Amino acid sequence: MQQDQKIFAMREGGHKLAHVRDRLVEFTQVGMSFAQIEKEARRLIHESGATPNFALVPDYHWATCIMRNDEMCHGIPSETKKVVEGDLLKIDVGLLNRGFNLDTTVSFIVGEAPQATKDFLFTAQKALAKAIQTAASGSTIFDISFAMQKEVERHGYSMVYQLTGHGIGKELHEEPYVPCIAQRRDKRLKLYVGQTLAIEVMCAMGKADLNVDADGWTYRTADGSLAAMIEETVLVTNNGPEVLT
Repeated sequence: MQQDQKIFAMREGGHKLAHVRDRLVEFTQVGMSFAQIEKEARRLIHESGATPNFALVPDYHWATCIMRNDEMCHGIPSETKKVVEGDLLKIDVGLLNRGFNLDTTVSFIVGEAPQATKDFLFTAQKALAKAIQTAASGSTIFDISFAMQKEVERHGYSMVYQLTGHGIGKELHEEPYVPCIAQRRDKRLKLYVGQTLAIEVMCAMGKADLNVDADGWTYRTADGSLAAMIEETVLVTNNGPEVLT
């Protein structure tokens, strides 16, 4: 019964969060401040009857993380940062629904950008799709990591090694961790029906070494190269992976 409640809550919450994420992409315009996007995210989450779960993380006070270009993750949605034509923008957003957490990130180009940026983003999207395809009962965390790493690196880009995806459910961040780099020890971590994972592709057009800004939150590439982050919350079922978000 408890497992049924979890799956019901997370399917419902995933539907809500997908709507919030997609609306935020449509809402975002050149010249808009990151704080305006944050305000709209809060409005949409509350309108859905859910709770902004990022704001429940100790010392983090926002419903979203918003990043541009070389920024990879955990970007504070400030009033001073504005959306610029050609930005590779990332919006990371989550919610708490009936006591269970959902998490998703979208990367998208605002307006027009060079073909190289479009190719990089397409590769990240394809890598996530391939990683999700492997998330079946009996597969391993290694299989997920290997699938995304292989797709990204064969196009000459690099995978982040300092941060990972994660299990998700009652807590926003749970075990097991899901690295972007395949690690042999993760061959022991087999997936099971009913398991829920936040699978994340985090990659850089150049080197994937990351530094943290003075704000203590924002990670960005050390070499200033473009960064992409794409994430879905996924349920392992008898019929394979189900994307909840």
